[in-house]
Amino acid sequence: MVAGALAWLALQTLDNMRARGIRSGFDFLGDAAGFDIGETPIPYDALDSYARAFAVGIANTLRVALPGIVLCTLIGTLVGIGRRSPNALLRGLCGAWVEVLRNVPVLLQLLIGYLLLTEWLPDPDAPLSAFGHVFLSKGGLALPAPLWESGRLVWDLPRPGPFAVEGGMSLTPEYLALLAGLVAYTSAFVAEIVRGGIAAVPRGQTEAALALGLGRGLLLRRVVLPQALRVIIPPLGNQYLNLTKNSSLAVAIGYPDVVSIANTSINQTGRAVECIALIMAVYLCTSLGTAALMQVWNRRAAIRER
Repeated sequence: MVAGALAWLALQTLDNMRARGIRSGFDFLGDAAGFDIGETPIPYDALDSYARAFAVGIANTLRVALPGIVLCTLIGTLVGIGRRSPNALLRGLCGAWVEVLRNVPVLLQLLIGYLLLTEWLPDPDAPLSAFGHVFLSKGGLALPAPLWESGRLVWDLPRPGPFAVEGGMSLTPEYLALLAGLVAYTSAFVAEIVRGGIAAVPRGQTEAALALGLGRGLLLRRVVLPQALRVIIPPLGNQYLNLTKNSSLAVAIGYPDVVSIANTSINQTGRAVECIALIMAVYLCTSLGTAALMQVWNRRAAIRER
């Protein structure tokens, strides 16, 4: 029934577009895009096709989502554990992290982060330096980049130039603001999931481990967290999906993700239905893939009857 309803809507849309003389179809993907993209993790030129431009947008989306998932998990786990700490100061700081970040809209956090990076940091010709080879300025974050030369691995080290940092690899302010905003916002929810999972472990398990002489660190790693994972994993997958979908807000700060590429394509070709369908397909595939991986992890962590 759902498939039939979708097919009927598609046919009605095509008929209405045809009646109004609006072109439809995905044939435009083979045409030259004719626009530049600020960040291209894969080779791209303005003369490349719209399909290539969409591939760059998808790569940029994954470039934020994948490290974002890893970072929000690490930070959220630490904050969640801190919420259960006997230290009142640490517990209060972790509680403030959760309550502030999860109650401020993620779009506002992205805008604040972008404003801080582009207004408060020094100019690119006078960057902040760390360890002699890491530089931060309004132009972004410059890091050493690995290079393969003459059969061996060497490092391309960034260095201050007359106008900007030269060499190495650079992370733009748009990318940094998006990644930091998504990680901070999602980590607050992950922290509460971790705290709830730890609280679900029976108190007797902790008391028995302490009676056997286990230290607090070993107790957490070997007794509490393995049991808490069975409670943590299912809702954790939802937060990973939310982070990936929230990356679509990148258009607000000028980061060229798949939504931004689609908007430009719509303005140039008028193929709104097709571009929106491509956006939906991208997020549907990434969400289903993430959900499948979380199901595998959930099955491995589940209790097995023997």
